[in-house]
Order: sequence, then C-alpha cells, then structure tokens
Amino acid sequence: MKLAAVKRWPGWLLLLGVTVALLLVGTLRDQGPRSENDRIDSISRRVACPVCSGESVFESRNAASTNIANKIADLVREGQLSDAEIIASIQKDSAVQLLLVPRRTGFDALAWALPVAAGTVAFVGLGIAFRRWARREDDVPTDDDRAIVEAARAAGSAASGDTFDAGRDEQ
Repeated sequence: MKLAAVKRWPGWLLLLGVTVALLLVGTLRDQGPRSENDRIDSISRRVACPVCSGESVFESRNAASTNIANKIADLVREGQLSDAEIIASIQKDSAVQLLLVPRRTGFDALAWALPVAAGTVAFVGLGIAFRRWARREDDVPTDDDRAIVEAARAAGSAASGDTFDAGRDEQ
C-alpha cells in the first residue's frame, strides 16, 4: 500500500465517525420534561387535520381538528400515555393517515436523517474528487507517456496505410 493511501484513511475514518455520531445524537436525544401545554401543542402540531389539506390539528379551526385537539388534551392530562402512544391512539380511531411529522426516534428518524447524511458525504466526496482532479491538471507527461502515444500513432498509421509525419506541415 502506498504511503499516500495510508494518509487518507484517518480522514475517512474521522468523517465516518462524525456521521455516525450525528445520526446517533439525532435519533436518541431526549427532549426532557415538558409542561402539559407544551406536550399538547407538540402533539397537535404532529397530527394532521383529517379535513384540511396540509394543516395540523394545532393550526386548523375545523370541528374535526378541534375534537382531536380536545382528545389530545384529555389524554395528556390523564398522564398515563406517552406522546407516541397518544398519537397511536388517535391514529387507531381514524380511517385516514394523521401523522404529519415522523417520529423522532427509531426507523422514522433514520428515514429522514440518512438522506441528509448521504448528501453530506456525497458533497464532501465530490469536493475531494474535484480537488484531486485539479491537481492532476498540473501533471506533465513523462517520456514513457510520450513513447506510448507515439507507439499508438505508429500502429494506427500502419493499420490505415497513412504516412503521417508529425513534423511536416500539410499543404
């Protein structure tokens, strides 16, 4: 293995480590304790209005949204269910998909975080590739490179029957 290739590995390992750490922090972080009103608002923002297009229960003033918001408030005040269990309970009672925002943990979080991570890694990879390609423009052909080109020209000329002399101008 070349010395230059060995020097590149720590950078890639660092990039991989940072990416994994960011994914773990994003999917496993805890919001901490919140007040009842904060929980009600948070859950209401994550549940879609069953009638309105693109609005959450928090934003909508529709009767169906008001009923769902009241049910969310009652379930939060009972204090027996988590946010995810409250949303699951509301979803179970509805015939339509009401989840407006994906959950912040588990597979849903990864489904949203992985494309961002992949885009970041691709962007960094392209930057590295462009930098390498820019360095290659400064490369000067060696005598071996010139010999290969001359051999290819000679083989091509012999095969086609042309007698091309690089030093002679055609008139």
